[in-house]
Amino acid sequence: MTTLTRIGNSQGVRIPKPIIAQVQLEGAQIEFEVTSDGLLLRPVRTPERSKWAEEIDVQLANHTLVNDPARLQEWLDEPMEEWEW
Repeated sequence: MTTLTRIGNSQGVRIPKPIIAQVQLEGAQIEFEVTSDGLLLRPVRTPERSKWAEEIDVQLANHTLVNDPARLQEWLDEPMEEWEW
């Protein structure tokens, strides 16, 4: 249990470290949802592939993958079982 703490003109909640670890909030952006029972906090989760286009552009601009066939093959051989389709 915790209480609201004054932070300037706002108020905040201190979340105990074990709870932060348990729900994987360490360093995460948090989104809020007002529910009929109160307030729900959850980490913002971005799909793993959300930044692929930017990463490919960087790799192509640096010619990293093109100039290193082993790295290109490693990148292409990444297991697809964990991908979200």
